[in-house]
Amino acid sequence: MDLDYSSYDNRNIVLNELIGLRVRVLKCRDRKQVGLHGTVVDESKNTLVVDTGSRLKRLVKATSTFRFYAGRKSFIVSGVEIGFRPDDRIEKAMKYWKKREI
Repeated sequence: MDLDYSSYDNRNIVLNELIGLRVRVLKCRDRKQVGLHGTVVDESKNTLVVDTGSRLKRLVKATSTFRFYAGRKSFIVSGVEIGFRPDDRIEKAMKYWKKREI
């Protein structure tokens, strides 16, 4: 099933659904997780669960910087910008949305 990523841009990535997106860890306090990549399969307030192909890894949002891939586009996002429950992100992430470049 192909997902429609046409509405994703550098500004609204912090407001959109992350489950189903491909992700790569660019920076992390846990150096073992830098470079880890896969598909986001679940999300909580503080973590992303990523299917790496061989196993599921739980990544802490607050201490990481991610590159999300939406179709042919990619976006760098600090974990602090998405550190909310998925249900609350639209309301609470607006302060980050306003600061992001288009």
